[in-house]
Amino acid sequence: MNIKIKRFLKKIWALLLASFNGFTNDRGLKLSASLAYYTVFSLAPMLILIISLTSFFYGKDAIEGQVFSQLKAFVGDTAAAQIQDIIKNLQLSGKTNIALIAGIVTLVVGATGIFLEIQDSINIIWRVKAKPKRGWVKMLKNRFLSFSLIISLGFLLMVSLIINGIIVALQTKLQYYFPDITILVVNGLNILVTFLVISFLFGIIFKFLPDVKISWKDVRTGAFFTAILFMIGRYGIGLYIESSGTTSVYGAAGSIIIILLWIYYTSAILYFGAEFTQVYAEQSGSRIEPADYAIHIEQIERKVDVDVLPPQNPQLKKDTK
Repeated sequence: MNIKIKRFLKKIWALLLASFNGFTNDRGLKLSASLAYYTVFSLAPMLILIISLTSFFYGKDAIEGQVFSQLKAFVGDTAAAQIQDIIKNLQLSGKTNIALIAGIVTLVVGATGIFLEIQDSINIIWRVKAKPKRGWVKMLKNRFLSFSLIISLGFLLMVSLIINGIIVALQTKLQYYFPDITILVVNGLNILVTFLVISFLFGIIFKFLPDVKISWKDVRTGAFFTAILFMIGRYGIGLYIESSGTTSVYGAAGSIIIILLWIYYTSAILYFGAEFTQVYAEQSGSRIEPADYAIHIEQIERKVDVDVLPPQNPQLKKDTK
């Protein structure tokens, strides 16, 4: 039994070490900083679209309350209030239909930018690149895929609202029969639901966003691992933000800095999870293969190296003989 445990721990350590080396070699922190920059401009349009889509099924006040309660849990009251002000200033409005349509198009383009950046970065990590094709076709396809992910986020928000209502109702019943353990049970259910929702989100990103073919087994393992890192780290970054006094140091820009810190940290977890997924797939024997419209970057580099080699001199071959 001890030998099996040692082998298992050794395997986990090898996976983590290889993932860390890949994350360093692929400049994961630089990719995370780039994603944080894009997200600052895409976050408000994306939240507006999610709120607008889900408000058809729930009241707008309920959706906004759920969204901002989640934001407060992640980035604190000050930064959440800053995001709320930005969203109010970006609300869809227009005196004419043309102005309204232009506003919708602007929101969609802005909201989908974050997913295009994630797609490009994970393609770099997983060593794939789309084959050359008509630029506007590829652009429209990527925008449609990104918008589909926004719809998925709205679906997850609706599911979390339903589950939250069930938990509240269950809490009332449990508190009547088991007043001592109700808080522990409810907190445990909240953690479990949050973990499953985040795992599902990471799984969607790993499965559908990059230009690859990857098995659900590898996606599931990578998504669970990334979600565990996220759940553990959210408390660490929260404590850091509270203890570092970032808001007071940067003054009026403090709330934006907090948002950047949180997104930068989350981006690093996402890309480290992508590295882990790649290493796990390779060690388990099911490699991550490029999609039909993509190719490995190594293949491109080898082709370029062959193309730039000077032609061999037949006379030189003859002399060497």
